[in-house]
Amino acid sequence: EASAVHRMDFSGQNLNPQVFDTSANRRAKVPLEEEDDDVVDEFDALEVFDLIRDIMDPEHPVTLEALKVLTLKNITVTGGKHVHVYFTPTVPHCSASTLIGLCLRVKLHRCLPAHFKVDVEITPGTHLQEEQVNKQLADKERVAAALENQNLLAVVHKCLLGVQEDEDAQAHAG
Repeated sequence: EASAVHRMDFSGQNLNPQVFDTSANRRAKVPLEEEDDDVVDEFDALEVFDLIRDIMDPEHPVTLEALKVLTLKNITVTGGKHVHVYFTPTVPHCSASTLIGLCLRVKLHRCLPAHFKVDVEITPGTHLQEEQVNKQLADKERVAAALENQNLLAVVHKCLLGVQEDEDAQAHAG
């Protein structure tokens, strides 16, 4: 049964999505010892993007960034306490849209300070059920109930950990 959790049915979806090269979009990592602890800087859109860019697509073994489901221009941070993320499904009838939004919401809630308000929505005009999906993602009770479903939670975790697991496996293999 555990293997069935990782094989959600997305039949009829975008079977061959266009994958984009994202290697040039990375900024250099600053070693921890070089960071200045006395400087307080607010989260910006790029930092938020860095938190979510490597979330895996639930249907394909690539990141949301590589599919251009996520782009930096669709993330805003205002007042140091409000993050708004628009995501763009690869096809207008994508049945994984709610799951993708849930993954984004979970990752941001885990990584951002508790005082942040997080909004995750479908980019306007890019999904046939945009209004319904956005309503589900904005409903805190529905999101909490969804995360109590262990099968769904396992799929969310798989999407959140996919790249990290691959990088860890490569590090141990080499």
